[in-house]
Amino acid sequence: MWATAENLTNNRTLPIKSLVAALGLIAFSSPAFAASCEKNFTVSGVPMVTAVSYKSWQELPKAKAPAVLQKLAQAVAAEGFSGIQINKALSSIDAHQETSGSGRIQTLRVVARQKGNAVRIDAVFNIQAGQIADKNVIREGICNIIKGV
Repeated sequence: MWATAENLTNNRTLPIKSLVAALGLIAFSSPAFAASCEKNFTVSGVPMVTAVSYKSWQELPKAKAPAVLQKLAQAVAAEGFSGIQINKALSSIDAHQETSGSGRIQTLRVVARQKGNAVRIDAVFNIQAGQIADKNVIREGICNIIKGV
């Protein structure tokens, strides 16, 4: 008998409030409920005027950075990037692509950082001033890489 009309009118709702607060705390503090790549996606810069950076991140519970790094490199290759460089000391991947025919490259950096028993993956895709890209396509590509683990 947690929530009846009598309990609500007599200010005896403390058990419900406590239960809701406890469940909320558990749900939002658990790595399994960490925000998704899509929700973490941000864009900074002014298209055509300045360089633009597309960023996202996601945490993977119970993972090890070296194993994640190798799978991320494969996902970067699967997305069509060239010049893939893996830096194990920094736990990072650098890659580039040139899609406009102008010789002006776009760069990607993906980092897998160990955080306790979890790994946080950060990805940044940069395009140069004067270039433009569809943010939905970029978000999908970045999240394909992050989810390729």
